[in-house]
Amino acid sequence: MEIFTEFLSDTGFARMTLPNAAMIVIGIVFISLAIIKDYEPLLLVPIGFGVIVGNIPSSDTMLLGVYDRGSVLYYLYFGVSQGIFPPLIFLGIGAMTDFSTMLSNPKLVLLGAAAQIGVFLTFLGALALGFDVKESAAIGIIGGADGPTAIFLASQLAPELLGAIAIAAYSYMALVPVIQPPIMRLLTTREERLIRMKPPREVSRRERIIFPIVAFLICSLIAPGAIVLIGMMFFGNLLKESCVTERLANTARTAMIDIVTILLGFCVGASTAADQFLKPESLQIFGLGALSFCIATAGGLLFAKLMNLFLKEKINPLVGAAGVSAVPDSARVVQMVGQQEDPHNFLLMHAMAPNVAGVIGSAVAAGVLWSVLT
Repeated sequence: MEIFTEFLSDTGFARMTLPNAAMIVIGIVFISLAIIKDYEPLLLVPIGFGVIVGNIPSSDTMLLGVYDRGSVLYYLYFGVSQGIFPPLIFLGIGAMTDFSTMLSNPKLVLLGAAAQIGVFLTFLGALALGFDVKESAAIGIIGGADGPTAIFLASQLAPELLGAIAIAAYSYMALVPVIQPPIMRLLTTREERLIRMKPPREVSRRERIIFPIVAFLICSLIAPGAIVLIGMMFFGNLLKESCVTERLANTARTAMIDIVTILLGFCVGASTAADQFLKPESLQIFGLGALSFCIATAGGLLFAKLMNLFLKEKINPLVGAAGVSAVPDSARVVQMVGQQEDPHNFLLMHAMAPNVAGVIGSAVAAGVLWSVLT
C-alpha cells in the first residue's frame, strides 16, 4: 500500500495544477484550429501537441522537460535554444522560393521593406512597457511575421522569453487569414482593390542564378548579423536555380525542412510549461505581437498607396499587405481579398514579390538589431 500510495502521489493527476490544465487546453485549441480551420496545420499541430507534452506534471526527481538538463527533450530543444533550427528552415525556404516575380518588378521590394515598420515600432512599444533593450528587440521581430527569425533572434538576445515569443510569432502567422482581411478592407477603397496589374515579365535563368549571390553580398555587408539566416536562404535558392544540384535542393525543400519543422514546432510547444510561460510578460508579448502584425500589414498597404501617387502604372494596394514574411499565406490572402471584388483579378504572383522581400527584410532587420545590441 505504501508503494501504491507513492505511485499515486507521483502521477500527473495528483500533480496537475490549474495553470498546467489551462496550457493543455490551449494546446488542444491549437490542434483544433489546425484540423478544423486549416490554420497552418504544419505548425500548429506540432506546437499544440508540444504544449500538451510540456504541461504534463512529473516527479521532481525525473528529468523529462525541455528545461531539465540531461533529458531527451532538453537535447532536442538545444536546436531551438541555440538557434540551430531556424537557419535550416531558411535553407529549405530558399530552395522552394522563386524570386522571379520580385526580379521582374523590383519596385515591389519596397513594400516588403515598408512592412518592417511593425518591427521597429513594436521595439519602441516594448521599451515603453519596461522591457530592456535586448528583450524589446526580440519582441519587435514578431512584427515581421517570421517564426524562424523570431526564434533565432530571441535565442541570441532574450532566451528567457523564447517560448512566449515563438508561440506569439507562430500564432499570428497561423492567423493571417483572420487578422489581415479587415485591415486590408479598412485601408483601401473598392476602386483601389479593383486595380489590375500587368503580368510580370519573364526572368532569365542567368538573372535567377546571379541574384542569390549578389543579394547575399549586399544584405550581409549591410547587416553582418543576418549572415546565418540570409546565407542559408540564398544558398538554398542557388541550389534550386543552378539546376545542377537538384537532388540537394529537393532534399532541402522536402525531407529536411519537414523534419526540422516537426522538431522546431514540437520543442517550442514543449517549452511552454505553465510555470515558465504563464507570466504577465507573456501576455504583454502577445499583445505587442498582435499590434506589430497589424502595423506591419498597414505599413505595406499605406506605402503602396503612397507609391501610387508617383507611379503611372498603379499598384493594387492590397499587394502591400503581403510585405510581411508569412510566406505564402499573406500572398494567398491578397489573392482571396482581390478576387472577392473581381474574380478575374489575379494578384497572387504580384503579391509573392513583396512576400519574399519581406522574408529578406525581416532577416536583415534581425541582423541589424543583433549587430547593434551585441
